[in-house]
Formats: sequence, C-alpha cells, structure tokens
Amino acid sequence: CFFFNDTATTEIYTEQIVGSVRCVQETGLREPKTTALIFKSGKMVCTGAKSEEDSKVASRKFARIIQKIGYPQVRFKEFKIQNMVGSSDVKFPIRLDLLLLNHGKFATYEPEIFPGLIYRMINPKVVLLIFVSGKLVITGAKEKKDINQAFEQMYPVLEQCR
Repeated sequence: CFFFNDTATTEIYTEQIVGSVRCVQETGLREPKTTALIFKSGKMVCTGAKSEEDSKVASRKFARIIQKIGYPQVRFKEFKIQNMVGSSDVKFPIRLDLLLLNHGKFATYEPEIFPGLIYRMINPKVVLLIFVSGKLVITGAKEKKDINQAFEQMYPVLEQCR
C-alpha cells in the first residue's frame, strides 16, 4: 500500500511576475490540498498532490488564480511530472546493517547522520529510504509504475534482512 505525492512542473508564461511568489492552500485552493511555488521565469512547481490527476488539476487552478489576480496572459502549458514519492510499511523490522553488508554497492547507512539507509536503485532509477521500523520512502520516480516496481524488487531483499 503506497501513498503518493507528486511534484509537477508547469510552465506559466508571463513577463510581469516579479520575484518568487508562494501560493499555498490558504489562497483558496483546498482541493486538491497542494502548495505551489511560482517563479519569475514562469515555472511553477506544485507539490503535495496524491495523484497525477490531482497534480494537474491543482496546477490548472493555480494558473487560474494567477490570472485572476491581474495576470490575464498566464497560460497553463507544458505540464510534466518531475518526481513521485511513495511510502509504505512492510510491518517487520529491518536489519539495516545486514542490508548494507549485502548491498553496499547501492546503499549508504550512517546512523549518526541519518536514521535510514539510503538505497539507490538503478532500474527503476529511484532512491529508497529504508528505516529499522520497516517503513520505506521511495522517491525520484517519474511514473507510478516505477514506485510499484521498486517495491516489488526490494521486498524480497528486505525479507532476507528481517
């Protein structure tokens, strides 16, 4: 079971937006519950959506808000998912020292600095944060299937490190 969090980048064309503007859900965008960063370059980063569709809907709503506050030339275009994040709990403790020993080529673990093991998977190209508690975070995916594939590949490895 995964909870997804999409980060999407949308190009918004305007010459008049100066500096960085932070639009948060308090601006009237409560559903989907997201946050957007809008930059002078015309780029917008929308975070917090639970699905690809929610991310696209939120990005369109933010573009509309910008139009309504005095920038009618703003257009929603070039929507692209940049990063997807999934989280899960395997419901058993994981021996991170054993995982590091068996997969040192892909993993780093420095508990004095960060409590989780960082596992850089090659295919799919994602990063997993693995915790002793059995909780995982998978990040860096461009598509939902990459998160599912990474979990399916990693689960048997984690079972060996119980």
